[in-house]
Amino acid sequence: MTASARDLSGRPDPRSAGSRSSFDVLVVGSGFAGICMGVHLRRLGLRFLILERASDIGGTWRDNTYPGCACDIPSHLYSFSFEPNLNWSRIYPSQPEILAYLHRCVDKYRLADNILLDSEVREAVFDERARLWRVQTQRGEVFSAGVLVSAMGPLSRPALPAIPGRERFKGRAFHSSAWDHGLNLAGKRVAVIGAGASAIQIVPQIAPQVEKLAVFQRTPPWIVPKWDGRISDRPRLIFRRVPGSMRLFRSLLYWLHESLALGLLNPKLLRPMRGFALAHLARNIADPLLRQALTPSYTIGCKRILLSNDYYSALARPNVELVTDGIAEIRDWSIVTRDGTDRPFDVIVFATGFRASDLLTPLRIIGRDGADLGTAWREGAEAFRGVTMAGFPNLFMLVGPNTLLGHNSMIFMIEAQVHYIVQCLKWLRRRVGSSMDPRPEVQARFNRDLQGRMQGSVWASGCKSWYLDAAGKIVTLWPGSTARYWLLTRRLSPSHYRLSPGA
Repeated sequence: MTASARDLSGRPDPRSAGSRSSFDVLVVGSGFAGICMGVHLRRLGLRFLILERASDIGGTWRDNTYPGCACDIPSHLYSFSFEPNLNWSRIYPSQPEILAYLHRCVDKYRLADNILLDSEVREAVFDERARLWRVQTQRGEVFSAGVLVSAMGPLSRPALPAIPGRERFKGRAFHSSAWDHGLNLAGKRVAVIGAGASAIQIVPQIAPQVEKLAVFQRTPPWIVPKWDGRISDRPRLIFRRVPGSMRLFRSLLYWLHESLALGLLNPKLLRPMRGFALAHLARNIADPLLRQALTPSYTIGCKRILLSNDYYSALARPNVELVTDGIAEIRDWSIVTRDGTDRPFDVIVFATGFRASDLLTPLRIIGRDGADLGTAWREGAEAFRGVTMAGFPNLFMLVGPNTLLGHNSMIFMIEAQVHYIVQCLKWLRRRVGSSMDPRPEVQARFNRDLQGRMQGSVWASGCKSWYLDAAGKIVTLWPGSTARYWLLTRRLSPSHYRLSPGA
C-alpha cells in the first residue's frame, strides 16, 4: 500500500497525507462479504483496508471446522458469479473446499496487502466536521476513512445457552464453532446439545467413534434428503469446453432454490414437502417412539429446512440416545434433565448456533449527533434495503438486517448488496467530501412494508427460531424472492437519501 491517503476522487487527501492509517474505505470482516467488497473496491481503484479480528480470513468458514461441516447450498451456486470454480469435488461443498476457494480469491485479486489480521474493531465514530469514520481496534490502533462497510456477518457470534452450572463442568466443553481437534473422542461419553444445522452434520461423524452419545433436542428439525455426491470429470469437461454451460447450470440451480420462496410466503404450498420430509423420517426410523420424538409439530419452513442422509440413521444406533427432556443443570461430570435423570459425560459439544440477530457485538457504532446504533436498534435492527441506516452517514452493511435467506444462496444477496454499495461509492466519488444516509421516513416506510410482507409467511407461523430477535421480531430474513431484492438494489435513487455536500 502506498503511504499517501486518497479521497474518493482518487486524488491525495491533504487531511491525512503521508498517513498509513487513512483510507477511502474501511471494511470490517473478511468472510465472503468482505472479500467480495474488496474485489470491487480494487476494481474501483480506491484505497481500502479490510480489518479482520482473527488470524486468518474466511469468516464462518474459517471458524467452523467441526466434523462433517459443509454447506447446504450447491457448490456452483455458493460461489461468486465473477469467480466460477470448475474444480468443486462435491455437489455440496465442504468447509475445507470453501475456505480454500476464498483463499484463492484473495490471491487472484491481490487482496492480501489490503487485509489486516488480528484486528478486532471495537468502536467506529463518525466525525461530522471531517466527514470521516474513525475506527479503533482492540489494540488501540485508530484508522480513518470516508466510508465504513460492516461485513461482519450474523453467524460469527456463538450462542451459548444459559444453563445453570455450565461453567462447573470439569470435562471438555466447547461450542461447535470452536471444535477441539486435539481431543480424541474414541471411547468417550459425549453430549451434543442442540439439534440444528451443525448438530445434524456432527452427530453422524462422531457416533461411530464414541462409547456413548446423547443428543439433547429441544425442537426436532424438518429434514429432507441431501442429493449429494462427488462431481465426476464429465461435467467439468463440459463446463470447460462449452461456453456459458456453467452459467446456465448456475442459473438452473438458482431458480430451483428460488421456487421455494413461493412456499415460504404461502405455507399451504409446502404441504408436498412436508409429506416428503415425513416419508424420509419413516424410511430411516423404525422405532415408533423415536419417530414420534423426531416429528416436528410446527409448520415446515418456520425454522430452516435441513438436509441430511445420515442423521436419522445415526440416532438409531445402539450407542446413541435422543434426549427430549429439558436440561435442569450441568454438574461437574454430568447433565441433569428436568425429569431428574443424571447422565455422566466426558465431553459436551454446544451445537447451539449463533446470535444471528445480534449484528454488532462487540462493535460500537456512533453516528450523527452521537447516535448509538445499538440504541437505535433497541426495538429491533432495521435498515434501508438492509444496507444503509438513517443517522449513520457513509456507513454500509453487508448481510445486514432482514437480508438473510432460508431458501437460497447468500452469495447472491451479498453480490446484490455490493453492487448497490458500489453505486453509492461512485456517487460519492463524484462529490468529494460528501456524505449520505437514508431519509428516516424512507427507511421507516421500507421496514413497515417489509414487516407487513412477513405476516402470513411461514416464519410468522409461531415457532421459535434464530430468525427472530429476543422480542420476537423477524430481523434476519428477507421476506420473499431474492430476484425482488436484486431488482431493488440495481439502481441508486439519490432521492432516498439525505445528501450532505462536500466542503
